[in-house]
Amino acid sequence: MELIELFLTFLKIGAFTFGGGYAMITMIQYETEQHGWLSQAELVDFVAVSESTPGPLAVNMATFVGIKTYGIIGAVIATLGIVLPSFVIILIIAKFFAHFRDSKAVEGIMTALKPAVVGMIGTAVLAIGRIVFFPNGMNFDCFVSVSFWVYSCLFVIMVILAFKKIHPILIILMSAAVGIAAGYGLGL
Repeated sequence: MELIELFLTFLKIGAFTFGGGYAMITMIQYETEQHGWLSQAELVDFVAVSESTPGPLAVNMATFVGIKTYGIIGAVIATLGIVLPSFVIILIIAKFFAHFRDSKAVEGIMTALKPAVVGMIGTAVLAIGRIVFFPNGMNFDCFVSVSFWVYSCLFVIMVILAFKKIHPILIILMSAAVGIAAGYGLGL
């Protein structure tokens, strides 16, 4: 019964989120917390690992949640659940694309979905940012902690590098190196 619940949960996530993996983070966070599958800290770790491994973020997240909760079979079930809706939708779109190509209704739907997707991504950024920068809630103590300032500086540097068009792999490697050095040097 738990495997069915895992499958249906990720099927729902796959079917009702548009905009890719980042837009799914908010829904994955909500569902995994509701079911007790992940803590907020584990979710942030899973996002980091999912971003560091090949493949789509949402598929990696589903696989990690599945393996953590029910082992290999859980990984297969959760992954199948998250990819099945997209697979079916793409098959349907491919079959009827010529009929929908010039449809004003389809154009309107796609136009309306764009701000919703940006909102979902923004919500994920804020939720994960809160967990990373303010793990014990927002209070004065967080602003005097060394880890807050190290993470904040690292974040600003990486944003600057991203806008300077530094290759994302280099940014990831630099972030990892600085994070390791800060973790060992400062006991973060």
